[in-house]
Amino acid sequence: MDLRKLKTLIDLVAESGVSELEVTEGEDKVRIVKNPAPIAAPAQQFYAAAPAAAPAPTPTSAAAAPTAEAAPAEPTGHAVKSPMVGTFYRSPTPGADSFVKIGDTVKEGQTLCIIEAMKLLNEIESDKSGVVKEILCENGQGIEFGQALFIIG
Repeated sequence: MDLRKLKTLIDLVAESGVSELEVTEGEDKVRIVKNPAPIAAPAQQFYAAAPAAAPAPTPTSAAAAPTAEAAPAEPTGHAVKSPMVGTFYRSPTPGADSFVKIGDTVKEGQTLCIIEAMKLLNEIESDKSGVVKEILCENGQGIEFGQALFIIG
């Protein structure tokens, strides 16, 4: 793997919300880890918080809040999830109309958004027909694998 590709991968990790990236190209294998020190810090806090009664509810309530938000979203419709890590875009080009808006009727296979990953633009298609009830990401937001992008009812 040449230095230009490595530099591009390092820049991608630095600019995104990704904390770790591993790429295999032929026999070459590269693993890039962003901020390894903070990864150890939460583990230390977790072990320190477990014996103490007061700090334990804070992580529990923080963990319960996303679950509470995600739980109502699932029953109200079908969640279209991200198949990759990247940057979410609602339109094909800056300034263009969005692929879909809340209230639009979509068909299975219709393009909903674009996810940019490693300088490639990937069209994300609806895996179900229905009406777009919610758009869960902001334009230009970094997203993770498996993150819900849209709710279709």
